[in-house]
Parts: sequence; C-alpha cells; structure tokens
Amino acid sequence: MAPLDSARGIASLTVGIPSSRKNRQPDGPSSPPRWKTPEFIFYYIAFVVVVPLMAWVPIRLSSPTNANYPFFRHQLKPGWLFGREVDNSDRQYRAFRDNIPALSLLALVYLTLQWIYARSAIGSTSAIPKDNIHLVPYVVFFATLYLIGLHGTSTIKILIILTVNYYIGKGLRGSRIGPLMTWIFNAFVLFANEWNEGYRFSSLHPSLAALDIFEGLYPRWHISFNITMLRLVSFNMDYYWACKSRNPEDRDARTTQKERTSTPHPLEFYTYANYLAYILFPPLYIAGPILTYNDFLWQLRRPQEISRLSVMSYFIRFFICLISMEFILHTMYVVAIKDTKAWIGDTPLELSMIGFWNLIIVWLKLLLPWRFFRLWSLASGIDPPENMVRCMANNYSTTGFWRSWHRSYNLWVVRYIYIPLGGTKNVAVATLLIFTFVALWHDLSFRLLAWGWLVSLFIVPEMLAAYLLPQSKYGHYSWYRHVCAIGAVFNIVMMMTANLVGFVVGTEGVLYLSRQITGSLEGFRFLVTACCCLFVGAQLMFEYREEEKRRGIFLRC
Repeated sequence: MAPLDSARGIASLTVGIPSSRKNRQPDGPSSPPRWKTPEFIFYYIAFVVVVPLMAWVPIRLSSPTNANYPFFRHQLKPGWLFGREVDNSDRQYRAFRDNIPALSLLALVYLTLQWIYARSAIGSTSAIPKDNIHLVPYVVFFATLYLIGLHGTSTIKILIILTVNYYIGKGLRGSRIGPLMTWIFNAFVLFANEWNEGYRFSSLHPSLAALDIFEGLYPRWHISFNITMLRLVSFNMDYYWACKSRNPEDRDARTTQKERTSTPHPLEFYTYANYLAYILFPPLYIAGPILTYNDFLWQLRRPQEISRLSVMSYFIRFFICLISMEFILHTMYVVAIKDTKAWIGDTPLELSMIGFWNLIIVWLKLLLPWRFFRLWSLASGIDPPENMVRCMANNYSTTGFWRSWHRSYNLWVVRYIYIPLGGTKNVAVATLLIFTFVALWHDLSFRLLAWGWLVSLFIVPEMLAAYLLPQSKYGHYSWYRHVCAIGAVFNIVMMMTANLVGFVVGTEGVLYLSRQITGSLEGFRFLVTACCCLFVGAQLMFEYREEEKRRGIFLRC
C-alpha cells in the first residue's frame, strides 16, 4: 500500500512493468521534507541501533566459537580478506566468481579485436559509415568461436535450434499461426533440453558418440539456453509485428529504449546474419541483460553515444558491489549455515538474519554477473537495460520490487506475454500465467512453481489496497502515510517469504523457520519488534521516494 504508487495504473503494478525515468515531472506534488522532524530523528536512532545489530548477528554466528561452526566448517575455503575463510559454497555464484579473471581477459580480447576490425572496415570504404552494421560479420565470427570454446560440439545443437526457429519466423511471416508456432517450438525446446540434459550425441545415435568427446569449458549449454530462448521469441515476434506493420518506420532518431523496442525495422533488416549476431552477441550471451531484437538492431543502425566516463563510472559501481560481496562472504557464512541447516538452538533473531542475509547474497550474486556483462556490452557500444535499479532492501511495494528486479526480463514479459494476453483487459489471468511461466522458465521444480503462485497471491492485497485507499483520495490525511507503512510491513514480510521459498530454503525450510519464530513467546516478541523495525524502514523509504521527486528524479519502482 505504497503512498507513491497506489494511485497509478493497477495493471502495470500487477505485472511489475519496469520504467526507469529520470529528470521528468513527477505525477503529483511532493510533500515538505520530514528529514529534520522529531519523528524522523527517532527513526534515525532506531536505524543506527538496528542495522549494525543485523550485521553483527550473522558475523557472530560465523565465528569459530559458535556451537554450530563444526557443522558448516567443511563448506568454507581459504580467503584473502582479514585472514578469514570465505563462504564460496553457492555453486551459481562460484561459477562466476572463480572465472572473473578469465571473463575479464575475454572481454578485453573481444573489445580489442572489435576496435581493430572496425578500423579496418572503415579504412576499406570511401566514406565513414553512419552505422555499425559493418560489425555484424565480426560479432558472428567471434560468437561462433566463443560458442565452440564454451560448449564444444554442442554448438551444432544450438545452431540447429537457432536455424529452425529462424525459418519458423521467416517462413510464416505475418501469419497468425507464426506466434503460436514460435511459442510451441521454444517451449518444447526448453523442456526437452531440461529433460534430456542437453541430449548427448550418443543418445541421438550411437554413431555420433565421438562428438561427445569435446564438450567445451561449459558443457551444460542447456542451463544458459533459457536466456537464449527469450531472444529467439523476441526475433520472431518482432519480425511478425514488422510484417503486420503497414509502413515500418526508418527515422534517424531512436534515442530511448522504448522507441527502439517498439519501432520495427524494414523487413530487409531481419536477416539470418543479423539474427545470429543478436542471438549470440558475446557480452550478453551467457546471462543477459535481455535486449529485444528491435532494440539491438537500432543500436547498430543508429549507434548510441556511450561516453568513456559513463563506462568508467559503471565499472566503479560494479567494483564496489564486488568488494561488498567479498566482505559479506568473508564475514557471514550464512550460505554454508543454510545449506547444512546448522541452525539448531538459534534464536528467532538469529534465524531471521540467516534468511535475510541469504536474500541479500541472492540479490548480489545476480546483480554482479548482470553488471559485469552489461559493462562489457556498454564498452562495445550496445546499451542494454539495467537489471537491478534498486537495492533489494530498498523496497516496500510487492509490485515495485518486481519492477526493479531483473528489469530487462520484466520488460520482455510485458512486451511478449502481458500485452498479447490482453494487458489491462485480462489482469488476473495474465498475472497467474505470467508468474507460472516465469517459475517454469527458471526451473522445472515445485519449489519455483510454489514461488510463482505465492508471488501472484501476494500481489492481490496491494491491488486491493490501491483500489480501496487511493492516494488521490486519501493522500492528504495525516494517517494515510502510517497506514501505508503498515501495509508496507505486510508486503515486505510476504516478499521475503516468497523469495526464501523460491531461491533459498524451499517450502520445508520456510515452514521450519516460521515454526521456530512464531512457536514461542520469545518468537512472538521478536516478530512484533521486527515489524516495528520494518515500519521505521518503510517510513524512511517513503521519504526517500519523496526526496527523489523533489530532485526531479522519478524511478517508477
């Protein structure tokens, strides 16, 4: 029940449409600053006491003197900070962390060769080109070598899937059956990849067994194919809409992400070479962020002005986040504690902090690869959407949270699922179908399906609150902000519960934590105290949003 968001389109809130807009007029007048009022001075005192305690609890639980330390010690490895061990037990983040040097070298090689190729291509022409279409052959060539190094002979499987999808889209052109066949094919491939674990050549035919010898550095190509599948759908759907468009626009100015995404190209630009360059674009191939075909090609046809200063600034932001993650992994062994369930005898406060810091690590382990690959993309001249536009702990709205979490994926979902399903005309069904798809797209497991359904369910109270208590009607009352903060506490608890189910401990783990926290008088006292602290946090976040409006910064998330 957010005072800044509740009166805005419920449909866009429901699916978490992300929209980062700066330097524009806010939708309503901002309130006078409350930073120096007695109420907020009290909040500062609470903040100064509670936040250090939230950090100290997991640090103390990670100490060798803790009674549960022997149960998770085997998960730790030698570290490089403060003479401490490091909790590098999260397999997903470990795959990125251990390969940062190799990925950095690869990015430098790619950028150097791109610079050399571009200079050679420009030097061989009589006029300086106004676009970067000449980079397409280089991107395809490097991407092919990149794919072979990553996946070995499985590159053949990937190229076959890409080619079949291309001819489905091109062959059916503007036929209504085109989108249906695109979705059926890509859903089948996605599930078949999972069920067959990428299909070994020997399982296809014994005579092909020799092809299984060279698997590449990352044999499990089907794990990252989920991201590729989104690009396959994007190309076919963008081509379908281009065929349906009577006069595809071809203006010079394509300055905003929204314009680049929604404006089709002339049909001659939907070629196989451009398609491969888009699907396999090396900086974004492994993890994204996700870029639509229209947007990608507009940035080649009308290159964006990306200054070296902005790239360096983004690198500094990435580096600060990386060091923050290292500090957490060297001082808080909450992932190891969670994995080994080494929490016997812990108090409700300690259990809740294990869950909370696991969520922070989930946020950082996703943010860091996304920012690394976006940094690489920016340096190469392509500007994809930023995936994380707010800190995980700076959210009080369920719908606002999903607008700022994996933003490029949300944009994709809105364009290719939400709007085709009817948008505002079919909100409830669209929401359930979207989160079911999102859950199954992440993983074919009940845990993720339960997460998707929980998220769909937890959005309902905020929708009702936005309908029953709109800011436009009640925002001028003094009590409104406090009622909204109570709703925000409810939202935050639900969001943490859903994400603990989906990405940390599963349904059984959440049930155990809930029983331990609510099953005693001590746990009830802690729960009340925690809700009071969340109330304070919500008030500070409300005022922070108001300060953004005063400064002319409007982030709708």
